[in-house]
Amino acid sequence: MKLCFATNNKNKLKEVSSLLSGSLLLLSLQDIGCTEDLEETQDTIEGNSLQKADYIFNKYKVAVFADDTGLEVDTLNGEPGVKSARYAGEERDNEANIQLLLSNLKAKSKRDAQFKTVITLITEKEQVQFEGVVRGRIAEAKLGDEGFGYDPIFVPDGYDMSFAQMSMAEKNEISHRGLAVKKLVDYLNQNY
Repeated sequence: MKLCFATNNKNKLKEVSSLLSGSLLLLSLQDIGCTEDLEETQDTIEGNSLQKADYIFNKYKVAVFADDTGLEVDTLNGEPGVKSARYAGEERDNEANIQLLLSNLKAKSKRDAQFKTVITLITEKEQVQFEGVVRGRIAEAKLGDEGFGYDPIFVPDGYDMSFAQMSMAEKNEISHRGLAVKKLVDYLNQNY
């Protein structure tokens, strides 16, 4: 089955490709000729995921899944949440986002947080959403240099290292995106 992953993020494509079975041919936005940035104007992670998938399905007439992810810090009332990629500004600067978050947590002793990914699948037959959540805490400084985004400061529950200190395989086993993609892949294998 041909399936488009509605993202321009090469790190996400690589991560998800490593989880898919051989029966699925993963297409990128570039593969289908989509060069525009996909809007994320909704108030929720679920809404942004649906908005992106719906746009690609209707414009390019291809089975598609889109994800949206947010880092939600308990003591900051769920921030940065739906604004995770643009926390420090519209330019989507990972380092600036990390530094702003660390600054906002400087005086906080409670650093519990969760990563949440929602994937929306749209095909000719249906529309389904899959969610992956991983709990953890925000480190006081960056740890490791693998991964992307907030990986260097997110330490999942039960571990003493950040996502950025793990191999991709280790991270995929427990990560929010890995959990959501596993649900998607299981669903596709059972239904397609």
